Amino acid sequence: MTDSETYTALCDKIDQSLMVEDLMTMISIPSMNPFQQEVRKGYREEEMAEFYCDRMSDLGLEVGSREVVPGRPNVWGVLKGRSNGRSLMLSGHLDTVGDENYPDAFVPRIKNNRVFGRGACDMKDGLASYLEVVRVIRDEDIELKGDLILTGIADEEDQMIGSKDFGKRGPWADYGIIGEPSDMKVCSAHKGQVGYLVRSLGKAVHSSRPEDGVNAIEGMMHIIEALKALQQKLMSRDAHALCGHGRCGPSVIRGGTIVSTVPDYCELEIDRRTLPGETREDVYAELNSLISTVVQSHPQFRFEIEGPTIDVLPLDVPTDNPVLNSVLGVIRSITGNSAEASAFPGGTDAPHFGFPTVIFGAGTLQQAHSMNEYVEVGDMMVATRVYLCAVLDLLYRT
Repeated sequence: MTDSETYTALCDKIDQSLMVEDLMTMISIPSMNPFQQEVRKGYREEEMAEFYCDRMSDLGLEVGSREVVPGRPNVWGVLKGRSNGRSLMLSGHLDTVGDENYPDAFVPRIKNNRVFGRGACDMKDGLASYLEVVRVIRDEDIELKGDLILTGIADEEDQMIGSKDFGKRGPWADYGIIGEPSDMKVCSAHKGQVGYLVRSLGKAVHSSRPEDGVNAIEGMMHIIEALKALQQKLMSRDAHALCGHGRCGPSVIRGGTIVSTVPDYCELEIDRRTLPGETREDVYAELNSLISTVVQSHPQFRFEIEGPTIDVLPLDVPTDNPVLNSVLGVIRSITGNSAEASAFPGGTDAPHFGFPTVIFGAGTLQQAHSMNEYVEVGDMMVATRVYLCAVLDLLYRT
């Protein structure tokens, strides 16, 4: 048989019912990100991690686990190859966003060939697909040359402490794929995100005599105007081939106490989307310069800057990297459609791992955080075929 015929025969072994069953079980295990609140059952990854470890162990993987913080572990399973060939990681995050205003978020259901529930496409479907890839390889006695590693990562939806820990402590691989909901597009790049808190400091007085005080909110208005100018400056710079231009803007503002008092403080959280090649140091210097310019024009105001409050690296996988070209080639072979690399709209764990990692998965970001989250089972099947064939292409054929 040719490689193509072998891959097709193995893809026919994918069991949709088993994969959907795993997905529905995972949806029923609440693993919401606590977002800086108390870590507790339902608002942690611990229970989800235990299930995933059990399933990986059932499939014969060498399983490991490491708590990043209490109740929030990273987990992994390794299918050992027969030699010291290159290795591939299939990675996904264990956490989801919350269930506010989402009735029965953790009651999985199937309708019109869609699986509904929190985490359906973001991204427990990817985790279920990975388990099915390993099951097929195991049941068909496929001996890989290099290691295949499955990982479940904590805290992707917030500070990404899980992938940052993975990048420092491993296990590591030569290549990676993350099954985030990419609308079935292969994404080799995305912007980073750096957040900073700017505080405007004024002087509180009775609001009947505002001339005796310094209104911190008015001071922050000048910062907001300066951010508009910065955004225009970012749009005038050279664009990244896939990611376009950097972005900057105000996201959260807080200030004042009561209406009868001139506010002596105002806080602004700034969201800065960075391009590959830009760093947190670049962002900090840029914001410091912006604040200095405001102070020169309005010396009555004082400002402080804290952060970064969030720090997600940008991603930029080279166009000649084997994992990118493997996934693109597999998609063209399976679907018969052209496929080109694109940019993922949001941030991911990928750049923190420290090795080339691309994003490809079923579902869309529009569905991911919605109050009616679902994944198309047909897309999930195609994604699983792509993962399986990429594993074979990178770890079996060469």
